[in-house]
Amino acid sequence: MFYYVLKYVLLGPLLRLLFRPRIAGLEHIPAEGAAIVAGNHLSFSDHFLMPAIIKRRITFLAKAEYFTGPGLKGRLTAAFFHSAGQIPVDRSGKEAGQAAIREGLGVLDKGELLGIYPEGTRSHDGRLYKGKVGVAVMALKAGVPVVPCAMVGTFEIQPPGQVLPKIKRVTVRFGKPLDFSRYAGLENQKAAIRAVTDEIMYAILELSGQEYVDRYAADVKAEQQEQEQRAGRTSRFPRRRS
Repeated sequence: MFYYVLKYVLLGPLLRLLFRPRIAGLEHIPAEGAAIVAGNHLSFSDHFLMPAIIKRRITFLAKAEYFTGPGLKGRLTAAFFHSAGQIPVDRSGKEAGQAAIREGLGVLDKGELLGIYPEGTRSHDGRLYKGKVGVAVMALKAGVPVVPCAMVGTFEIQPPGQVLPKIKRVTVRFGKPLDFSRYAGLENQKAAIRAVTDEIMYAILELSGQEYVDRYAADVKAEQQEQEQRAGRTSRFPRRRS
């Protein structure tokens, strides 16, 4: 119930007023039945803008950290995500990935829309990164179409680390549903699920126009953080001249 209060009374109208989103391809979202909406992930704002635009209810697999933050802010964030019907997912380890797939399949089994960001994390530099295969496994196991989605301009209004978004117009594009019935029964074949994932990411890329990086975003982030830490240690302890 609170989901629809947020969507149509509290948050949705405000977001439409502030960001005046340009919308393309909304007719590609199935009017009924299970489907996956797979999008790029550039900003925290994506969590609110896409659901505000889609007419049907959509459930996202959200990282568990949104539900376990400390202090008043953490409790408010957790309450919001719970009220909006989002599902917490622990992203650490192989078993965590299997748990996310089970949760996602549960949503699809009920004939609902499932939202997922195949990159697994927000892009830290605005580029599109290699997709993780969970989206393909769910699409093949559930036998549902995947609608690619591109958020354009949300990185500029709220890049990582920025608390409040800038008030600027954004664009949301939906592509034609992707049918993977030709891969039916191959959800345990690595080559098949990689091919499906790459096809989904290419469809997102065509919609977004981003630069593509054939590496996982989390790996690139970790490398950059390690380099920054090393640079910090070096600056604190400069080499002595002989």
